[in-house]
Amino acid sequence: MREMNLGLYIITHADTELGRSHLDVVRAALEGGADALQLRGKGLGGREMYHLALQIGAAVSEAGSRCLFFVNDRIDVAQAADADGIHLGQEDLPAAGARELVGGNMILGISATTTDEAEEARADGADYLGVGPVFATPTKPDAVAPIGIAGLQRIRDATDLPIVAIGGINDENARQVFGAGADGIAVISAVTGAEDMLEAVRRLRRLVDDCLSGR
Repeated sequence: MREMNLGLYIITHADTELGRSHLDVVRAALEGGADALQLRGKGLGGREMYHLALQIGAAVSEAGSRCLFFVNDRIDVAQAADADGIHLGQEDLPAAGARELVGGNMILGISATTTDEAEEARADGADYLGVGPVFATPTKPDAVAPIGIAGLQRIRDATDLPIVAIGGINDENARQVFGAGADGIAVISAVTGAEDMLEAVRRLRRLVDDCLSGR
């Protein structure tokens, strides 16, 4: 298993209105210095997601990047594309079952909104937690209510697993998130909705480095 550095974790999202593909987001993330990428292919079929995962894996390799590559939801795609890890939500395969399937060579991330979910994920073999939504998010309107900084802090106090905070995070509120103990931030619209995606990634990279430098 590769070393986990999850400070700046960028989740792909195709925006047809802006004419941006998953691979456009990947290129900006790699050039801007992201630590981790996640392919989130909601609505994509297995075959399409597999070919996209192969392209993303190749892009990471060609860039000579240490960026980690995760696949959301689809363990079969993650394994077939030789991704570094898989990220699962509370409605997906339980962490214990996922760990049995992927063994010890793949990083396993689990979404958590409560301390109970965080504790269960840890007991079942998760390597890190995706905690949130911290703030309201436009990319997942059906998400549970935001847990806020206080909710993030409660989970931080309850677990020693690395925490990647997610949900409505941007350069204006990221410092609060790191102040509550997050080890990283996962962003979607802060990059995919930016006028200049590369500059958005670079700006977030500087912010993350600044927030983590004092630890």
